[in-house]
Amino acid sequence: MAGRHARTRMFSSPAGIAATAAVGVVLAVGGTVGAVQLTSGEAAAPVVADTVPAAVSPSATSSPSATASPTASPSPTVTASPKATRSAQAASRARTRTATPKPSATTKKAAPKSTVVDSGSCGASFYDEGQLTANGETFNPDALTAAHKTLPFNTRVRVINPDNGKSVTVRINDRGPFIEGRCLDLSRAAFETIASVSLGELTVKYEVLG
Repeated sequence: MAGRHARTRMFSSPAGIAATAAVGVVLAVGGTVGAVQLTSGEAAAPVVADTVPAAVSPSATSSPSATASPTASPSPTVTASPKATRSAQAASRARTRTATPKPSATTKKAAPKSTVVDSGSCGASFYDEGQLTANGETFNPDALTAAHKTLPFNTRVRVINPDNGKSVTVRINDRGPFIEGRCLDLSRAAFETIASVSLGELTVKYEVLG
């Protein structure tokens, strides 16, 4: 009983009451501060987490790489272009291709060879007087023509000088010569082609061309 009364008196004394109140105030203030700190710590974490994204930084908004650049647009090399298609080749075009032949120098086509229908040898002379020929032409001493006794007009005859191998082809447009041993009378130009006109007459070989 004495202990209870003593304890009751201790807590009911002014000093005890003041001490108790001070402890309560300290506990209350400490709890409030702790709660405030705890509350501020819990709220601060989300705020920091929400403000971290790079979208807030200038580099995310002002960087050229973040904006669309011309290189980002589709280019002809990126887009698929239509492929060229070829129709099936004809059988004549499906052969193996060969190298294109190089152009060669054009050459004159050789004249068709004339057929010799008759040949022989005889004396030949020349004449150069202006006159009408037997076929009605005006005689031209500079043309390659000749006179023969029987060959048809416009027959071509090759006349060869056996001494030098020279030859000339003449066209028959006249009659003659009327001298024994001679069968051809050449124009001056035709005679000069195979021999000198100073000879006046020579033995020749002839070929009648068909």
